[in-house]
Amino acid sequence: MVKCQVVMDALERIAPHHLAEDWDNPGLLVGSPDRQVSRILVALDVSDTVVRQAVHEGAEMIVAHHPLLFKPIKKIRTDEPLGHRLQVLLQHDIAVAAAHTNLDIARGGVNDVLAEAIGLSKLSSFVITQQAESGQTESLGRIGTLPQPMAIRDFAEQVRKALPTEHVRFVDAGSRPVRKVALCSGAGAEFIAKAAAMGADAYVTGDVRYHDAQHAAELGMHVIDAGHFGTEFPVVASLAERLREELRGEGHVEVIADRESKDFFSLA
Repeated sequence: MVKCQVVMDALERIAPHHLAEDWDNPGLLVGSPDRQVSRILVALDVSDTVVRQAVHEGAEMIVAHHPLLFKPIKKIRTDEPLGHRLQVLLQHDIAVAAAHTNLDIARGGVNDVLAEAIGLSKLSSFVITQQAESGQTESLGRIGTLPQPMAIRDFAEQVRKALPTEHVRFVDAGSRPVRKVALCSGAGAEFIAKAAAMGADAYVTGDVRYHDAQHAAELGMHVIDAGHFGTEFPVVASLAERLREELRGEGHVEVIADRESKDFFSLA
């Protein structure tokens, strides 16, 4: 077993806290740094499904991408979803940590995993969040290139097959071939204009609204909406493996990846 703090130190090496956006709430959100941990469950969300899985698997800690708590809460009503979830976690003494925008931004994090999955290489920064005097930049999202130009419909099918999603939606902006691709995992529609300005032929993200799609079409850039879940869930297996590597030699601790969660959206 190892202390929860040892796991947090490993998570800090993977996704440093200073990378997180100011509005975010990563870190240890439930539990004590002194809690002894022998099994960790890595997940995208701290959902009821994930909490039940943690209890069933005997996990003493959940490491998630999305924080269980974003804002201060004034009451804990156990007849409501969040309150009940907190009650179960505390009853079973399960610690909860999150690495959110810091994992989005970190090298080898959510966006790098997404880029590799959909076939991009030669990655560079997209939405710069920090820039050091040395010239090193940190950014949300990535821009990369495909090995060969593709038609948008073919690229959309490639993205669908690469990600844990039943379907993708795409904006066909005309005959423009796709070679240069920008991406931002989760919900990145606010960066459509930036992707177009940086010369992207296509932009991959999730949670695209109607007028976002209209704007992209007017800018002459293809957009693929692969969903919030679809663009982020691939990091779960990657993060689990990286935690195993970081914790190797620290003591006996098993890291398992969420195997049960699915996208909340289904097709009729």
